[in-house]
Formats: sequence, C-alpha cells, structure tokens
Amino acid sequence: MLTIAILQVSAATYGQKITLSEKNAQLEKVLKKIRAQSGFSFLYEDTDLANSKAVNVNFSNVSIDDALEKLFINQQLSYSIKDKTVVIKSSKTPINQYVATIDIRGKVLDGDGKPLPGANVRVKGETKGTTANGNGEFELKGIDSKSILVISYIGFLTKEVAVNNQKQLTIGLDIDQSKLNEVVVIGYGTAKRSDLTGSVGQVNISDFQQAPVRSFDEALAGRVAGVQVTSSEGQPGSGIDIIIRGANSLTQDNSPLYVIDGFPTENFDNNAINPEEIESIDVLKDASASAIYGARGANGVIIITTKRGKVGLPVIKYNGSYGIQNNIYEVPLMSPYEYLKLQSEITATDFKNAYLGPIADPVNPTNPPIGYKYTLEDYRNVKGIDWQSQLFRTAPMQSHSLSMSGGTEKTRYSLSGQIFMQDGTIINSGYRRQQAKMTLDQTVNNKFKVGADFTYTSSKTFGSATSTAANSSMNNFLYSVWGYRPVTPIGVLPEDVIEEPSDDFVNTSTDYRFNPIMTAENQLRQTFARNFVGNGYAEYTFIPGLKLRISGGINRVQRRAESFNNSNTYSGSPSNPFTNGPNGSITNFETTTWSNENILTYDKKFDKNHKLNVIGGFTLNGNKYGYYGLSANALPNEALGLSGLASGTPQPVTSYNSEWALVSGLARVNYSYKNKYLFTASMRADGSSKFGPGNQWGYFPSGAIAWKLINEDFMKNISFLSDAKLRLSWGITGNNRVGDGDRFAQMTYPINSYYSFNNGLAQGINITNVGSPNLKWESTKQTDIGLDVGFLKDRIGFTAEYYRKNTTDLLLNALLPYTSGYVSAFKNIGATRNEGFEFSINTTNIKNKNFSWTTSFNIAFNRNKIIELTENQESLTSNISWDSFYSAVPLYIAKLGQPIGQIYGYIWDGVYQLDDFTQPTPTTYLLKPEIATNGNARTSIRPGDIKYRDINGDGVVNDFDRTVIGRAYPIHQGGMSNNFKYKNFDLGVFLQWSYGNDIVNANKLIFEAGNKAFLNQYATYQDRWTPENTNTTMHRSGGQYGYNYSTRIVEDGSFLRLKTVSLGYTLPKTLINTVKIKGLRVYASAQNLFTWTNYSGSDPEVNVKRTALTPGFDYSAYPRARTITFGAGLSF
Repeated sequence: MLTIAILQVSAATYGQKITLSEKNAQLEKVLKKIRAQSGFSFLYEDTDLANSKAVNVNFSNVSIDDALEKLFINQQLSYSIKDKTVVIKSSKTPINQYVATIDIRGKVLDGDGKPLPGANVRVKGETKGTTANGNGEFELKGIDSKSILVISYIGFLTKEVAVNNQKQLTIGLDIDQSKLNEVVVIGYGTAKRSDLTGSVGQVNISDFQQAPVRSFDEALAGRVAGVQVTSSEGQPGSGIDIIIRGANSLTQDNSPLYVIDGFPTENFDNNAINPEEIESIDVLKDASASAIYGARGANGVIIITTKRGKVGLPVIKYNGSYGIQNNIYEVPLMSPYEYLKLQSEITATDFKNAYLGPIADPVNPTNPPIGYKYTLEDYRNVKGIDWQSQLFRTAPMQSHSLSMSGGTEKTRYSLSGQIFMQDGTIINSGYRRQQAKMTLDQTVNNKFKVGADFTYTSSKTFGSATSTAANSSMNNFLYSVWGYRPVTPIGVLPEDVIEEPSDDFVNTSTDYRFNPIMTAENQLRQTFARNFVGNGYAEYTFIPGLKLRISGGINRVQRRAESFNNSNTYSGSPSNPFTNGPNGSITNFETTTWSNENILTYDKKFDKNHKLNVIGGFTLNGNKYGYYGLSANALPNEALGLSGLASGTPQPVTSYNSEWALVSGLARVNYSYKNKYLFTASMRADGSSKFGPGNQWGYFPSGAIAWKLINEDFMKNISFLSDAKLRLSWGITGNNRVGDGDRFAQMTYPINSYYSFNNGLAQGINITNVGSPNLKWESTKQTDIGLDVGFLKDRIGFTAEYYRKNTTDLLLNALLPYTSGYVSAFKNIGATRNEGFEFSINTTNIKNKNFSWTTSFNIAFNRNKIIELTENQESLTSNISWDSFYSAVPLYIAKLGQPIGQIYGYIWDGVYQLDDFTQPTPTTYLLKPEIATNGNARTSIRPGDIKYRDINGDGVVNDFDRTVIGRAYPIHQGGMSNNFKYKNFDLGVFLQWSYGNDIVNANKLIFEAGNKAFLNQYATYQDRWTPENTNTTMHRSGGQYGYNYSTRIVEDGSFLRLKTVSLGYTLPKTLINTVKIKGLRVYASAQNLFTWTNYSGSDPEVNVKRTALTPGFDYSAYPRARTITFGAGLSF
C-alpha cells in the first residue's frame, strides 16, 4: 500500500532545523518525527520500509538535507526531494556496500592559490569529514572511489568535487559574490570593509553586469553615492565625464585618477576595458583613502580590478548578446503647411516665387508676376519630407566574449577575447572594438611569486560629429536635419530634393543648408585606436607578514583620426562659400605612459588586541604625448579620397610633443586596537617635472580614526543592531592636471611676420603666452565624517557621510599690468569649496529558499561655491563657442560666494503686447514711456517682439540687466536598484535620477527664432504671436532680440530614468549536466527604457561642452538610444 505522510504547517515551521536523538529506532518512526519538525511530506511503499534497518541518530539543529543523508546510510533505499516532498524508493544495493575505497589527500585554495585553513571537507551522503590544516591540506581515508566531496568555507561558494578514483586533489573555491563587498581594494592593498577608516564606495558587480554596455562608465551612473557620471551625448564611442564629490578646479581637468590592476593612469580611455572582465570597482572618495596617490588624488580615485585565473580545472565561458537600438525622441517640427505659412511671413516674395508658381508677364517677363498658379491652401495636406526618419534608423548592437581560466596551486592563468559592434541610430555612424587579454600568475615557492597581464584593444569610431563644430551653428549636423525645408514645390518630387547636395533656396552668402542625408552617407569621419597595456610584478615574502612587491607597467595608445569631405558634403561642397572644396586630413596621436612601484608591506597581528599594517615605498611614473597632422584643400580628384591629399592645396602641418615624469615616496600605517579603535595615517611626497624649481615637490598627509561602537560592551544588549562604526578623516591631496609646458612662455612663427636684420628680412617670433614659472599644484584639503550602521544581522545596512573640500591655488588667468605688454597669465590664486551629504542604504527585504528581494539606494547632495578669484575680481564669466555670433557673449558666471556653473543672461518676460504701445496711426506703434525697451531703439519695438525684464529699472534692457538665470549642477542625484530572484529566475530594475539642475537648450535660439528664410522651426513656434493670436508668450516672426541668452532657453533638467531592466533564467544543472555544460543563463534586458522629465530636448543627460565652467549645454546633441538586448552566458 502506498503511504503518504502529509503535515500542514505554517511558514515559520517550514525550514526549521532538525533536533532528534533515537537509539535502535524504526526508520518509519524517525521519519514521522522529522516530518513533525520540518513540515516535509514523505511518500513511500509500506513494503519498502518493512525491511529497513533500525537506526541510531543524534541530530542537533541540522538541515533536512543533512538529516536524510545520514539517516539512509546502509539502507537499501534511495530518496529524492522535490519541493517539500521526500520520495523514498527501494534500492537493490545499499549505500556504501560493495564499493572500492581509497585514501585521499588534498589541498583547499582560494582563487589566487592561497590556502584556506579550516575549510570543511565532507563526503556527500556520509558522516565522514574533516577540516583543512593551516596550509589548507586535508586527508580522508577509506573513501568510496566514486564519492563526491563537499567543500565549504566562510565567504566562499560551496563546491562539490567528484573523486573519480583520484588520490590527490587540489580544490579551488570561488568567492561568494554576495560577500564580495566585505573586502574592498584601497591604494596599494585591500581591507575589510569593517576595518575601513576612509570613504570607499563599491559597485555591486552582479548588478553592474546585468545588461551589456560598451564601457563600464555607462553602467556606473547612479551606482555610487557622490559619483556624477555624465555623457556628452548618445553617439557610440562618445566621451563620458566622471566627477567625484563636485568639481574642484575651474580651469583644469576634474576627472579622477584611474588605477587599473595597479597601474595608475590619467585621461584613461574607458572604452579600453571589456566590462565583462571587471572583477571589482572601488571608488576612493575622501582624502584618507586617496591621499596615498598624492598629487593625483584630489579628484578621487577609481580602482578597477579585472579577472585573473583561479585554482581549478579549466573553465570556458562564452557570453553573447544581440540588441536593437531605437532613437527615443524625434523633435516635433513644423508641418509643410505651417512651414510655408511661416515663410510667407518672413520672406513673402521669395516664398511666392519658390512655391506658388509665378505666372510671368507675357509682354515683359522681367516685370513682377501677374499671378500665381497655387495658393498656400494647396499645401495644407501635403505630406512633405521627414528628414528625421530618413536619418535615424533601428541599429543593431552585438557583443561576443570568450574566456578560459584555471590553474593549479603553482600556476594560474586566464585568456579572454571580445568582439563588440555597435551601430549608431544615425546612419553611417557606430563603434567597433576587438580585445584580447591574458594573465599569468606563478607561485615559484612559498616565498616568491611573479605574474603578468597583457591587454590589447583595437577600436574604430566612425560617423558624422553632431555637436563639435565651434565657429558656426549651421556647421553642426542636426542644424540641417531639423532646419532643411520639409516640402518641395508642387510638381517637384520629394525624391529630387533628397538627392540635392544643398538647399538652393537659401542665400549662400549668409547661410548654407546642406543635405544631411547626403552628407552622412558621404562624409568620412573615423578614428582608429590601438591600446596596449602590459603589467608585471614580483613579490617576495621575507617572513610571515613582511613582503616586498615590485611592479612595472606600460600603456601605449596610438590613435589615427581621418577626415575626408567630398563634394557631396557640407565641408567639401564647391557651392559652400565657407569652405575650400573637397578636402581631407590625417592626424596621428601617440601616448606612452609607464609606471614602476616598489612597495614593502608589513602585516602583523600581535595578539587579540593589536593589529598593524604598514606599507612604504617609492614609485616612478612618466608620460610622453605627441601628435602630427597633415591636411589639404581643393583636391582635384576626390575619387582618390585620402590617398589624393598630396595633389591638393597643402595646409600647415600641425605637431606637438610633451613629456613629464613623477617620482614619489609614500607610507601608510593602519592600526587596530581591540577591534574597536582604528587609526590610519599616510604621507606621500611627489616630485613633478611639470613645475619649476621651488615648486616641484608637494607633500600630502592624511589621517583618520574610526570607532567600532558595535564592539563596545554597552552595545551588546542592543539585539537589533549588528554593526555601528563612526569615522573621521582629514587629508590633503593635489591636482597636477596642468599642461606639461604651462610654466614656459609660448612662441609662434606667424605668417608674414618679419623684421629687418643684416640688410635682409628674418622670420619673426611672437610670444603668445608670457609663461608662469611659479606654477604649482592645486591643493585640496578635505574633512570627512561618516557613520556605518547595520541592523537585523546586516539585513539593513546604512551609511551617512558629510564632507567638506577646500581647494586652493586654483590655476586662473590673472590680469597683468599694462606695462608687461600682455593681458593675462596663469597663476595659482583661486579657491573653491565643495561640501555635501551622502546616504546609502542596502537592504535584504525577503530571503528564503525560493525567493529573495534586495534593494540598494543612494543619494548625494553637493554644494560648491567660489571662495576666491584673481586679485580684485568678484566674478568670472565664460563663453561658449558654438556660433560666431555668441563667441563673445557670456553664458556662465562664477561669482564669489556662489556656486560654479551658474547660467547668466536675461529674465524672459514673454512678448510686448498691444497694451504696451500707443498707436498714433494704424501702422505706427510707440512704446509707452513706462515700458522698458530692448536696447535704445524704442521706435523699432513692435507688438510681438520678445521682452526681457528691466532689473535695474532704468527703462532700458541692456548688459546691466543680465543676472543669474539658472544652475547647471544638480541639487541631488542618486540611484536605486531592486533585485529579485525566484528559483532560477532573476529580475533587476535600476532607476537613476538627477534633481535641480538646469540645461541651456540653445537649439531654441535657432529653431524658435522665426527670422531665417527657409529654415524649418520647432512645432512649438506655431504658437507665435500674430495679430490674430496675441494670447501667447512666443515672439513674432521677423522680430528683434529673440537671440539673447535668457530664461526662455533655460529649462529644468531634472529627470528620473528607468535605466536598466534585466530578466534572466538560469537553466537547472540537472538539465544541462547531460550535455556537459557547467552553467547556462539566458536573459533579456532593456536600457534607457523610460525617462520622466520636463526637459523639452531629446535627452536631459547632456553636456556637449564638458568643462567645469560650462556644464549643461545642449546644441545639436546626438540623441540617446533605447536598447533591447537578448543574450546568453555559457560556461563549461
């Protein structure tokens, strides 16, 4: 008879541990007691249990798995577990009967080949087991030759290893990624998070790698509190800016120092790292953490550790994905009818002659037309040309990575390669990358080990640049996409216009409208890059705890930028009066960076109360950079492309070379007393060739203390508190990102500049920069206070931090006396301050056998302000080079006591209405005396003209009425990720936001202007002021002063973005083991899925000018794409 034993229990009972003691008891009796404690059901035939042997058990708080394994030893029974049901069947051969036994010796190691003393080793299904000794070695005797060993160690993933008659085993364990954040990488070493005295942010790599990305910084935004990540635009391969805790410098680079596998580098190409190869990312934020990098640590440090070989059998992994990218947003433009209606207001005669079909005077054709064939109404339902749909496309993106890694106790290795291909959503644009990487680590003996790694990356970026032209707004690509006429005259096919190189309706002496589709198809813009990184190290342990590590590396980057414009492009068309016909250029760049580090480490725990870690050493670093370029215009045979440059009109050759070196000494002491009181002190001295005598050396000390309150006796009775630590740090760091030759005077050889010498003419030299021999570092003093708290056995982790950074000796252009003959020179005279709060919360909301839900949340508030400028200077204005008209018009202002990045201009007050005027005659308008005028021409103002606020009340709106009209840096920013797991399914959802930042939407100055002939406008301009439509704030067509910087073009750039959603499924091992696959996960992900914002542009995350003084500027930016990706990860 089939017996089913079922017990209904509560969720609290399910999962309860088994505690049971029985001697010589019937198996069925024991099963019933286990059922009562665990809530599991048992399914079996009565006859199968009738012949079972009596059992002796003594279980104390063991799991159901362990209890059943021990219970069925030497029984002629087998069992299987599904959900909460145990199925028991008869077995002809009892377990452990008639088997061949062997003796086994082995060693348990971590991925780096270090022993794991105390590791637990047991035989699956039996009571036999042991623990590894101090060298990680173990021995088991009389073991079934076909048994399975189960190896476990705290902080590592449990591993099962089949014996397969092997008598000697080396077993490597992998770190449990869920515990990875317990160890962080700091400068020249690692530390437990619980022992940190400084502020170090860490990225959860499992979250980070949920969706395929081109570079790691694309996925970094919103992951770490206080780290602002801004992409300039959405073009594949475009630059990304990372700022940690606010911008310190006004004129120099604010990007952090990158340390890649121990190799420090500035101006790092983030595209050179395959994101799938990253093991960990740690961000050093405060001076206590970053001062060990001295003159290069003021902007923070990002430490990236890539994957290396680990002990164990070879593991082969493949990860492939294929995605589809779509343009998220197309700008609403005027319809053909509205466009022509506007043209009839701006240029009535030209409009009629172009579109209404003039009827010539048969008597005298030179007279004005006697009539027209068509009317404006004939165009009301014309479909027209959608230039955006012609330009944008659905673009594929795919990635294929293959790696192999493994090793023994002595030798560990890894090999990997990747092919990444991303097409842009604008035709003929994209990015390609191929990468190969190799690592090798060799333990020569128990004292000496060596290792090396090599990475080679080759990439290609191609496509028309959309926002980099500086001298004219019409040079930028989207100017013609949005502005090109959307309709052809009746009788002319739209296809004919698409094939025209330029718009012949436009007066080319003042404007030039090129065919954007033809340009995108014919313009060559491509950059090839080759990046090689080689690192090597040797490490010798003198005595336990004392070791010397010597490492060296080189990074060589070669880039070749090619540009060619044939006659069917804007820059090469013979009809363009602003260019010189077909032209091309080639520029070669080369950068070589090298590093040598020599670090001695002493790590000692004296007794239970004292723990000491000391490092000391010196480093050498150097960099050499250079480029040369050649170009030619008026190429007679454009079919030759760049091969025909020699036949064109040559242009002056460009070239540049620079070199610097840095020598440093460093030391750091970490001391822990009773695991309650932690102390850190560090010092670094840097000598740089960038500075002159007397300023070459800089000294950068830091200190920090931490108090582990949780380990105090008075905290032990607070049961809900699992961690509590208070931190305080202070330190000085430097910024050496000055030009290699800034301290020297700069000279040029101007054309046609000669002087008389020895009765002849000699080439003259002009000193264009007087030089600054007293230049020195920009220095940042930083104080940080932090609190780390854990609740409910660390199911809730909370961190709060306050920081203040004072940066002095800013490099600014200071005015020189008139007697010097020069206007200004760089000097160390300015100061800024950044201060803010950061909060991070990590929670395990639900975790049981089948389902888990975790959340990570961070938010950061930063405030900066100007403390000091040059002598007697209260403000500093900055211009944007995007159009020649605005080249001398200030858009940003930095004032003493106020934030960096403030937007400067007029306050927009809508338009002048009829009530603002008196009307002596039906066609005459006189502005009322009490109404302020734009400029001094009161008689030229008309109803519908744009209106600005007269701040000083003098009746005239002029330069004195400019004021702060926006703030480009956010009030706060952050991110939140939620990760769900149900059985083999995983779901990740990541949100990112920015709040309180403004954006200058300069596109409105062109496409809500209404004063350019045959230039299409945004659809919003349809609501412009007309005598019939006076209830509006949009200015009239053909009016005045609509081009000024004002609040009209400053918009709220706050946004909330659903940045990543990833859904994956890991196939059960029972399903894939039959085909010898170790693991298989399939997934689908979406990036940039939705964005909630009030910004009217294509995307609020934009910064095309990318300097500290000119943030948040948008003109002709390449739109960001929404990406849907499908992929699979496979391991053997």
